[in-house]
Amino acid sequence: MKSESRRRSLGKSPQTPAATGSKMYHCSDCGKSFTGSLKYHECIHTRDKLHHCGQCGKSFTSQSHLQRHERIQTGVRPYFCYQCGNSFNPRSHLKQHQHIHTRERPHHCGQCKKSFSFQSALYRHQHIHTGERPYHCYQCGNSFNRHCHLKQHQHIHTGERPYHCGQCKKSFSFQSALYRHQHIHTGERPYHCRQCERSFTRQSYLLQHERIHTGVRPHHCGQCERSFTCRSTLLRHESIHTGVKPYHCGQCEKSYACLSHLQRHERIHAGEKPYRCSQCGKSFRDQKALDSHQQSHSGLKSYLCGQCGRSYIHASSLRRHKCSNLVISS
Repeated sequence: MKSESRRRSLGKSPQTPAATGSKMYHCSDCGKSFTGSLKYHECIHTRDKLHHCGQCGKSFTSQSHLQRHERIQTGVRPYFCYQCGNSFNPRSHLKQHQHIHTRERPHHCGQCKKSFSFQSALYRHQHIHTGERPYHCYQCGNSFNRHCHLKQHQHIHTGERPYHCGQCKKSFSFQSALYRHQHIHTGERPYHCRQCERSFTRQSYLLQHERIHTGVRPHHCGQCERSFTCRSTLLRHESIHTGVKPYHCGQCEKSYACLSHLQRHERIHAGEKPYRCSQCGKSFRDQKALDSHQQSHSGLKSYLCGQCGRSYIHASSLRRHKCSNLVISS
């Protein structure tokens, strides 16, 4: 009954002139004060979503949130980087992208030497040291160190995919996944390695690649001494110790330690190969397979043996390489 009375009084909370003479609007539920209308703020308490998308039916508490969502549907990217010409939606993606040019990383980890462009990235990184996984799924009991990972996981239970590609029929659970997918159509690779000529569709792929040059392996197994360049490889390794593989294929009995590995496997059943080479037309099930293939066209040999100096196009070729200069202590 209380929430119903809130809805009837939406936008009619007590309005009191401030001491300065400007009119202030006070929320009777939480005590916050505003110089503008209370209408949008009160939606937080009433859970009312007054603004509806005409294309997919999603609802939002504010007009600005609806407009941002509609840009996803239309593919409009109004925020431009004046240094390289790339465009983004929303503005926060532009701000994150601009750190590629400035290389500014003002947030430092107190336990290791890593630094980050954003406070939120530092906070997420610190979970590696503490082992904390504060975000819990109440449907299956899995826990996560990032809220976005929990939200992504919950779509396994709901099956919701509200973000649609305007150029093909694919839909996604998250805006960031749609944004990454659109690079397939545009061929855009905005993330460039400064030590070699390789470029990538995702910043995470660039960061992972750069560890080939630096030798950094920040993801450590708590049960043995092994360390890894990326978290997904650590998760796959940890399943050797725990046997836990929470992501199950609905069409066969296979299960996986990582959601991305399940998604890649499901494409085998669907016969789907969405990643297409723009030079020869060959298609692949995942971005990494496409990246590896495209190096065959470029001839770029990024993988270097530290013992003899031989270089290879593919990481797998370097792993198979048996260096005659390698001294094995007895």
